[in-house]
Amino acid sequence: MSKKEYIKGRGAQQNSHNKFLKHIYETRDDFLEFCRLEGEEADNNRTQYIPIFPKTIVNKVTSPDINMAFSMNPYQGCEHGCIYCYARNSHEYWGYSAGLDFERKILIKKDAPKLLEQKLKSKNWVANTIILSGNTDCYQPAEKEFKITRACLEVFYKYRHPVGIITKNALILRDLDILKKLAKHNLVGVNVSVTSLSEETRRILEPRTVSIKKRLETIKILSENNIPVNAMLAPIIPGINSHEILQLAKAVADNGALSFAFTVVRLNGAIGQIFTDWIHKTLPGKAEKVLHQIEACHGGNLNDSRFGIRSKGNGVVAEQIHSLVKIAKHKYFKNKTFPKLNNTLYEQHKNGQFTLF
Repeated sequence: MSKKEYIKGRGAQQNSHNKFLKHIYETRDDFLEFCRLEGEEADNNRTQYIPIFPKTIVNKVTSPDINMAFSMNPYQGCEHGCIYCYARNSHEYWGYSAGLDFERKILIKKDAPKLLEQKLKSKNWVANTIILSGNTDCYQPAEKEFKITRACLEVFYKYRHPVGIITKNALILRDLDILKKLAKHNLVGVNVSVTSLSEETRRILEPRTVSIKKRLETIKILSENNIPVNAMLAPIIPGINSHEILQLAKAVADNGALSFAFTVVRLNGAIGQIFTDWIHKTLPGKAEKVLHQIEACHGGNLNDSRFGIRSKGNGVVAEQIHSLVKIAKHKYFKNKTFPKLNNTLYEQHKNGQFTLF
C-alpha cells in the first residue's frame, strides 16, 4: 500500500464485516475514482463522538483468565487504535465494525458517574475493586473533552471505594490530585501499558497513544506520589516486541513499577483479519514470520479461545516468552509487591455518613 493510500494515524486499515449484520458495505474503486474526479473526500478519517445512554455501568467479569471481578467503561471504542486490541470485537455488538469504526466511532457514556453512584449506593453492593478500562481506555483522547473518568474517580473517593485503572495515556496525570487522595487510603492501583521501547514500533502498533518516554514518566510520577503501579507488558507479539521483554521489565522497574503482567497476543474474531491486513501493509517483509509465530503459540491458529491458555499461549515460542518473563521478574522485581486495595472504608461512607453504632 502506498503512503498516499495508507490511512495515517489509524491502526486498522479497513472496516471488517460485522458478523451480526446482514449486509456488507464496501468502498468500490469506481466510487473512489468518482471522488477523485470531483475533488471530494471519499473518507475524511475524522473521529465521531456518539452519546449513548446505558442503564447500568458496572459489569461483572466472569472470565477465569482475567484478574478482575468488576469493570466499567466510560467509553466504547478507542481512538488509540491499537491494532491488536481484544476490545475491537465488542464494537460489533453496537452495530459497528471492529476495524476503523472501533477507532473513529467512540460511544460516550455521559451518565457513567451517576450510574456508578447508584451502584455504590445499592443496598446489596459489597465493596470489591472495580476496574476502569476493563475494555477500552478510560483516558483515551475523548476524556480530555468529556472528563467522565475524573467524575467517576470523584464518586469512588466520595464512597471510599477501591478502584483500579488500566491506561496507556499520560492524561491520567491530570487527575493526580484525586489519585493522591485515593492512594492515601490505599484505594487505587494503576496499570500502565508499555508495549515497546521503540517509538517506531509504538507508532505503528498504537498510532494515537502517547510516546514511550511519556509513559515511563507517567509511571515515575505516579510512583513518586505513592500511587502503586503495575506495568502491563502486553501483548507480547512474537517477532515484533518479544525480544524486548527484559529491557521493558528493567525500564518499568527503574521508573517505580511494583510489578508487571504480560499476555501473549491472540487474534480472536475479526481481529485476525484486521491484524493480518495491517501487518501485510505495514511490515510486509516479516508479516508471514510473525503470523506463523503467533499461530505457534495457539495450536496452529491465530484465533484462540481456550480458557487458561489463550492469554499465555503454549508451545515452543510461548515457552521462550515465559522463560524471559520469569528471568525478568526474578531480576528486576524480586523484592517488590503490588498492594491489595482497601475495601474496609466503603461501608462507613455508603450512606454518606459514618456509622455511629
